[in-house]
Amino acid sequence: MLNFLKSLSKKSIAPVAPEIPRIHPEQYLKNLEWTTLRRLDGQLQGDYRTWFKGSGLELADLREYQAHDDVRHIDWNVTARMQVPYVREHQEDREMSAWFLVDLSRSIQFGSQNQTKRMLATSFVGTMARLLGKRGNRIGAMLMTGANSRVDTILPARTGKAHLVQLLNLLLNTHTEALTAATDLKVLLNTAKALIPQRSTIFIVSDFISEPHWEKSLGELSKSHDVIAVRLCDPIEAVLEPLGLCILEDLETGEQLFVDVNDPSFQEKYQRIAQEYTDRLIASFAQTGTDCLELSTKEPMEDALLRFMQLRKRKPAKVHPMRVAT
Repeated sequence: MLNFLKSLSKKSIAPVAPEIPRIHPEQYLKNLEWTTLRRLDGQLQGDYRTWFKGSGLELADLREYQAHDDVRHIDWNVTARMQVPYVREHQEDREMSAWFLVDLSRSIQFGSQNQTKRMLATSFVGTMARLLGKRGNRIGAMLMTGANSRVDTILPARTGKAHLVQLLNLLLNTHTEALTAATDLKVLLNTAKALIPQRSTIFIVSDFISEPHWEKSLGELSKSHDVIAVRLCDPIEAVLEPLGLCILEDLETGEQLFVDVNDPSFQEKYQRIAQEYTDRLIASFAQTGTDCLELSTKEPMEDALLRFMQLRKRKPAKVHPMRVAT
């Protein structure tokens, strides 16, 4: 059996929320258009060019050189005046490629609220893909269920509504095996590094409950791309409700642990371990230069997304990557 610390960091409460019902992707997209997309598209109108910074011709900013920067972007005139290396940042070209690396392992099927983490992931990918695709950007995706030690589905970056519908169909109707091995995000990240040659904006959509040592792969991916970690959360993963005697189950391996949730010492230890796990994630994102957007099953996705976009536009380049609390 897993030791106690590992158990708490990788457990969710049983019973598991039901699988996402089979929904026609075009109907799902229509629902997004009438709810989330209408609100976001109105409030983010005109802000598109400030979302992402990277390769391009239009100068966006000058900032001090950092260890992960490309030396080809150093502005030698400014460097000579300031006596400190400075690099140029440019607005991203109008047409860009956006990739969604989506973790569809069994752990994201959990949800203590009205929606599961998988439903939240599908809404986020559908919304962002639609917003970016409407402006002529290419959208690609890699899906990993954890059933094998590899990426299950790779959808090449293309444009068009038919391509978006195909992506939604995969997200809605790809089923995870009953039991799998523990998720290893390193496989997903290494695959993306090998197969995405052109600089792109990459969204890693996951709860980041994974086997360790994926941080190095994330850092290598961030050197070549604009990477955004989209962390899927549920409130009960941070603070357990006093449910009495219950069973904690590892949704991926099926291992179970019988505990008394009302025990104060257990509650204290659970919250401490959950906070330590979150702190390690934040530190990993900061060290690799990765911005983090947290989406909670308890909060409307568009609220967190709007906060993230506003902060990302204003973020000073020298400040550590941000974490948007939900």
